[in-house]
Amino acid sequence: MTAQLTLGTYRCRNIPEAAARAVASGAEWIDTAPNYGTGRAQSQLAPTLTAHPSVHVSTKVGYFTAATGGAAVNDGVLTPEEATTGHSLTPEYVRWQVRRNCLELRRERLDVVLLHNPERAHPGDRSALYRTIRDAFTVLEEEVAAGRVGGYGVATWHGFEQGAFSVPLVLALAAEAAGGQHHLTAVQLPVSLVMMSPIQQVLDGHGPIRAAATAGLRVMASAPLHGGELLDMVDRELVDLIRPGLTPAQACILAAASCPGVTQVLVAASSAPHWKEAADAVAQPPLDIARLREITGVLASV
Repeated sequence: MTAQLTLGTYRCRNIPEAAARAVASGAEWIDTAPNYGTGRAQSQLAPTLTAHPSVHVSTKVGYFTAATGGAAVNDGVLTPEEATTGHSLTPEYVRWQVRRNCLELRRERLDVVLLHNPERAHPGDRSALYRTIRDAFTVLEEEVAAGRVGGYGVATWHGFEQGAFSVPLVLALAAEAAGGQHHLTAVQLPVSLVMMSPIQQVLDGHGPIRAAATAGLRVMASAPLHGGELLDMVDRELVDLIRPGLTPAQACILAAASCPGVTQVLVAASSAPHWKEAADAVAQPPLDIARLREITGVLASV
């Protein structure tokens, strides 16, 4: 298996405990965002990251809590009206949030900073959206040059699926922002037995994962259990089709981790048994292309 198990903190119930356990179990990456955990996720991760400086962290800019919005208004970064939206990718805000992320995570350098659901900016106006992404990338290139950021990218839920942008487009925007050699290194998108389009597309030789892998990008598969909903949807027949002997959760995680091009699978495992269950799934031999085609074909016909 080439995909790594990564702690995702979006739906994590006990972030400090989960982070300490994941790192102790050998996890090399933790994914977070300033709005996760009602705005406390990054501060709660800081002790573990301080104790384990070799652990990588990916975080985001875009969404913010009411408290963070108020702080941005006080610092003159957002207007009171802008703060009510809960999301911003203006250059001033991106620059401000990167520094705030560093302080909250107690890291001088953030390994990856992702634009958080950039499709939310300027819905229906592609030109404005592309300018916003390019301008945010310009700031992130400056942050890379200053040593505060290692690389950047996009974390999206529907952006690729709905055609708001594509991997080749964001690569082109990054090249524009950098004036040549860029530091766009990662994309994050949902990959699961519910959100199957990325898997089906890569099996057919196209789509965002294929494009990202071809470009050498890190591909972070989010929501492999679809927020836990898949556990009630996956019956024993489907589990046995994926691999006999697995639990429903393991079958779902293995399917996402087996998708060609995926480098990381994000799991919000809060308890020791859940983390071990996920780790055991990723330790399995990956599903081959024929089995993935069979699985997606069966689910598409349901």
